[in-house]
Amino acid sequence: MLNTLVDQIQSMGNDFVVALPYLAIALVIIVITAIAAKFTVKIADGLIGKTDLRPSLRNLIETLVKLGTWILGLMIAAIVLFPDLTPSSLIAGLGIGAVAIGFAFQDIFENFLAGVLIMVREKMRIGDVIECEGIVGKVEHITLRETHIRKLSGEVTVVPNSILFKNPVEILTDKELRRHDVVIGVSYDTDLDEAAEVIRKAVVEIDEIDTDKGIDVFAQEFNSSSVDFLVRWWSGSTPRSGWESKDKVVRAIKRSLDNAGIEIPFPYITHTFKERVPLGTETGENA
Repeated sequence: MLNTLVDQIQSMGNDFVVALPYLAIALVIIVITAIAAKFTVKIADGLIGKTDLRPSLRNLIETLVKLGTWILGLMIAAIVLFPDLTPSSLIAGLGIGAVAIGFAFQDIFENFLAGVLIMVREKMRIGDVIECEGIVGKVEHITLRETHIRKLSGEVTVVPNSILFKNPVEILTDKELRRHDVVIGVSYDTDLDEAAEVIRKAVVEIDEIDTDKGIDVFAQEFNSSSVDFLVRWWSGSTPRSGWESKDKVVRAIKRSLDNAGIEIPFPYITHTFKERVPLGTETGENA
């Protein structure tokens, strides 16, 4: 029993010594692969720099080039380390292993594939302001697994790519201009045609408004204390541009309505009493 154990240890030691040169060559190949990966990425970056590709697509190409270089280098190192291993058997083994790994890391591969598809499609570029699943912010970085979104309040939200791929994404800055709106109420005794004209002139005079795309002033509904107008205009698509234009629109409309003597009413409350209400100073006295 002891002799058998000693023989096995000696055999393992001899095999390790024999394998040392192959191990050294494999390590050298891995080091060369690391250097080659950096050079291939630089070459790819140089070639891509001459094109008009989107930043996200450039990141995808550079990542795939680096990944392909590493896979090729590791395959060569494995064949050197295990001489009986052939490229065909290695590829077959990788196929079986990929299936097993795919089931074990399903979420990771789902995000990986979603990241590739997000980078390939034209919409949602780096720098766009988007809204998805209650998250509103600017896209700062897209990787193969996750997307970094800088919220309007300054925080960064790391969102798995599968969420952005499977759910509707509203791109607020897809175009330079976006339509904004505000509701303005006027009193019931107001001439609505006059009020609409006053509101329209007030909005037209604002520099940030694109008057070429039109300004809408619609009498929308009869509210409890006012007749409401829906005012719509076109200005910058970023959230801040929208807020700034709305601020100037509200100020301009308020100033113009005041100058025209048109009331913007606050809610009125009417009290109805079934019995006559005494108005005198003494109890039971009527005015």
